[in-house]
Amino acid sequence: MADNSNDNKNRKMRNYGGLMFYLVLIVALVIFSTMVFGNNYGKKETTTLSDVINYINDDSKDVKMVDVYGTTVTVTYRENGEQYDTEISQDIPYEYVDDLIGKLEEAKQEGTIDDYTYTKPFDWSMLLQILIIGGSAVLVVMIFLNLNRQSKDGNSVFSFGNSRARVMDPNKKDKVTFKDVAGSIEEKEELSEIVDFLKNPKKYQLLGAKIPKGVLLYGAPGTGKTLLARAVAGEAGVKFFYISGSDFVEMLVGVGASRVRSLFADAKKEAPSVVFIDEIDAVGRKRGAGLGGGQDEREQTLNQILVEMDGFDVNSNVIVMAATNRVDVLDPALLRPGRFDRRIMVNEPDADEREAILKIHAKGKPLADDVDLHEVALSTVGFTGADLANLLNEAALMTARHSKTKITMQEISDATFRVQMGPQKNSKKLTDKVKRLTAYHEAGHAVVLRATSDFQKVDRVTIIPAGSAGGYTAYKPVEDTSFYTEKMLLDVIKMGLGGRAAEELFLGEISTGASSDLQQCNSIAKNMIKRYGLSKKFKNLVFGDENEEVFLGYSMGQVQSYSEKTAAEIDEEIKSIIDSSYEETKKILLEKRSIVEGLAKRLIDKLTVDGPDFEKLYNADGNLAEVFSDCAVSDTVIPEEGSNAADDATGAGNNTDDSSNQEDNSSSADNNADA
Repeated sequence: MADNSNDNKNRKMRNYGGLMFYLVLIVALVIFSTMVFGNNYGKKETTTLSDVINYINDDSKDVKMVDVYGTTVTVTYRENGEQYDTEISQDIPYEYVDDLIGKLEEAKQEGTIDDYTYTKPFDWSMLLQILIIGGSAVLVVMIFLNLNRQSKDGNSVFSFGNSRARVMDPNKKDKVTFKDVAGSIEEKEELSEIVDFLKNPKKYQLLGAKIPKGVLLYGAPGTGKTLLARAVAGEAGVKFFYISGSDFVEMLVGVGASRVRSLFADAKKEAPSVVFIDEIDAVGRKRGAGLGGGQDEREQTLNQILVEMDGFDVNSNVIVMAATNRVDVLDPALLRPGRFDRRIMVNEPDADEREAILKIHAKGKPLADDVDLHEVALSTVGFTGADLANLLNEAALMTARHSKTKITMQEISDATFRVQMGPQKNSKKLTDKVKRLTAYHEAGHAVVLRATSDFQKVDRVTIIPAGSAGGYTAYKPVEDTSFYTEKMLLDVIKMGLGGRAAEELFLGEISTGASSDLQQCNSIAKNMIKRYGLSKKFKNLVFGDENEEVFLGYSMGQVQSYSEKTAAEIDEEIKSIIDSSYEETKKILLEKRSIVEGLAKRLIDKLTVDGPDFEKLYNADGNLAEVFSDCAVSDTVIPEEGSNAADDATGAGNNTDDSSNQEDNSSSADNNADA
């Protein structure tokens, strides 16, 4: 309670300080207006009273009328011998007005002037001062009321050190529970203990058990870390304080630490509660790492988080949860016991979990009878929950674009490739040379994959440009796997080299279209030697630390863990894997020459061949007439190899850069092999 009263006192002092600032500003404006406008408001160049009296007493001037309006005197007279009246207007000092009226009364009685009028002067400066003072009073009241309202909301200009957390009430209709989180079975089991503690803290306190003060959720983006945190609060029925790590960082030093104090003070008031810090790596990175050292404001904020978490009362009933994609960059002090005691990795969903996620996101979307969500789940390896939600949304948009009333499997399939590769460029005109080169390139990938791999199958082959690729061969696994064998990795390399090998064998020239394929194949071969110990010469040996340093200069001065001679031998081993795989790939393509020719011809005719049609074509040994009834109508003859092949390769270099699923799956092969 002492902390709460001190916080309220500090907040009131900040509000009073702001009010005093405005009061001083208003007083300064009043003083300034008085000095500037005072009695001199609207003053012109003036004359003396004697100058005006001389006009009246001048015998050569027959004064008809004298008008006195405030301090302005207008004399109407006629010179001797003139037929028209003349007017002069002069200003006299305000203090001489009464004397002038006395003189005019005497002159009228003596007959020197015919008559005069007098209008009392109006003090405009007084009116201006009244308006300024009155307006200032109204402004003070408005500012005071606004400061009170903003101080309650935490949005006051003078309360920028207060917490910016968004508070979610679990009693509202939009609360999230574990039922809304598909998959993540183990993760929910780990978090169920936290929920039970928030509901029944005494059960643990009686046993002397201390529930973890902090829970860190980490994993790939889009895996549902924030959703899990909201589900914990929803299941426990407690308030959920959500704030991003970047909300703590400001230009002014000390603001972040102040917001941390305010956040934890508010959470303690609402205890039991859950505090969730999203993207905590924005403030929780290692201190003093890299060439540039630390940043004072960020480090002060981190220090305050460490103090607040370590200073928690055991019976405070406040659980701190955080999420990050890069647990490796967090400060060790943040991860020690007493801060984030429990770390839970939120993995990418497997096939069954993807199917469950798809069913949740399919609610409210009319699906056709041909839609098989299990098949969709198998073809979306590596997709996170966010990716799957985006996939079904894209399918719904395509269905509306096609003026259909139900989402069919075709829209879902097209949406899958759209999410992976980007929109197809159907409007792009393809020359015969480009079609021929791309068709053989993609046919080489597909045929080698089908001939070598027993854990993956072709899903689609197309030569329609999409994204940065001139064409692609998409494939999906037969079943999910958490590891890759040596044969599986070699098969992936052969499949990646299939495009380059097909160009060499069937066109006589090679193009730049295989650049991404070669990069991926070389990366897999290098990891086989250096990370996985899959080398005949260096069997069961690994070399170096392949983890990327995320801080510039953090590993400066470290020495390579192996000699230059060993490095050269490693390069030779990598080259040996690539060369032997390339030779085997060419043998496969020569054995399956008729299938490659048939598939290339079909791609030139129809641009796209889906998985089932490819399977039929492969089993028919490339006989198009046996598989497709429209082959007789579209009987395209594939040109023979000639001198134009070099031009094809040069002109279509970027268009045939194969950025298919092969790259993503090969990358996942590297990661999964660690398991």
